Amino acid sequence: MTLKSALTASVSLLTVLSISAPAFAQTDLAALYEAAKGEGQLTVIALPHNWCGYGDVIAGFKAKYPGINVNELNPDAGSADELEAVRANKGNAGPQAPDVLDIGLAFGPAAKDEGLLQPYKVSTWSEIPDDAKDADGYWYGDYYGVMAFLVNKDLVSTAPTDWADLTKSEYANGVALAGDPRASAQAIQSVYAAGLAKTGADEGAAQAGLDFFKSVNDAGNFVPVIGKAASVAQGTTPILIAWDYNLLAWRDSFEGNPEAEIVVPNTGVVAGVYVQAISAYAPHPNAAKLWMEYLYSDEGQLGWLKGYCHPIRFNAMSEAGLIPQDMLDALPPAEAYAKAVFPTIEQQNAAKEVITSGWDSTVGANVQ
Repeated sequence: MTLKSALTASVSLLTVLSISAPAFAQTDLAALYEAAKGEGQLTVIALPHNWCGYGDVIAGFKAKYPGINVNELNPDAGSADELEAVRANKGNAGPQAPDVLDIGLAFGPAAKDEGLLQPYKVSTWSEIPDDAKDADGYWYGDYYGVMAFLVNKDLVSTAPTDWADLTKSEYANGVALAGDPRASAQAIQSVYAAGLAKTGADEGAAQAGLDFFKSVNDAGNFVPVIGKAASVAQGTTPILIAWDYNLLAWRDSFEGNPEAEIVVPNTGVVAGVYVQAISAYAPHPNAAKLWMEYLYSDEGQLGWLKGYCHPIRFNAMSEAGLIPQDMLDALPPAEAYAKAVFPTIEQQNAAKEVITSGWDSTVGANVQ
């Protein structure tokens, strides 16, 4: 049903727009805004303001659509916590029930299968890569980062340019992961990326990554601590491997002390995607859809990019000349991202099993 036919049939605008019909995003955003204002609130969850520039993104939404209060739940929650909040509030239309979710890629299909999501396709749906969205609109990629190196230039005179460099003697006691590869998704993907640089394909990449980190450890280069911005600045972990958006934000926090460099490796460039979704039990479904329209608009996508997260429409917007040069200049060279590989959910799960179960026996470094 289109908005025009709905009005002709004298159906309530608020009721019509509450139906999960992607076509409405294609017809009249002004009408969707009016319906959202009627609801008066949007409840989000797990959106720390310093993650991907979400603070400015939320402020931008409120400025563009006054009259909609943004209720922010548990900014430090994880993806599993978000889904639990949906489960726990199925019959609750109050302020503890999230309308929208920002979750890891692997959580999207599981949440759909459990019936926790409702479908919606934003106006820019065609510019979201097919392998980063559910065909029926239940979840859709929002932003991604690539695995990269943060280098303390005060201590490391020549930055590594690729994974293989990390075994060189000049990086003794210098290389760390931003998590324990027996438990951390970020660290697991780091190991997988190193393996992918060796194999050039998914098959065998997880084991190759374990073998690679064994060689880094055997060379005396691996530091078995969970690296953070502070450990890089203090020199405990002069080279830290993590998602580029985290590293870029940490670099800024140094304010030049120490001087730091972000390196996207020449090979094994692995991207990690997060996805958006609307709760099947959203108390404010129209505000949720309006939020999605904002996030996937040029303005919303640039908000994420300002926070160093590559928006999912990055390639299409870049080709259309919609990305300001100063934003591009703040990132590593664009050609580095052109090499990015997006592992499927199945590939991620398979790699996780190999890496988490094989780290101790292959690498033998107790990361703490």
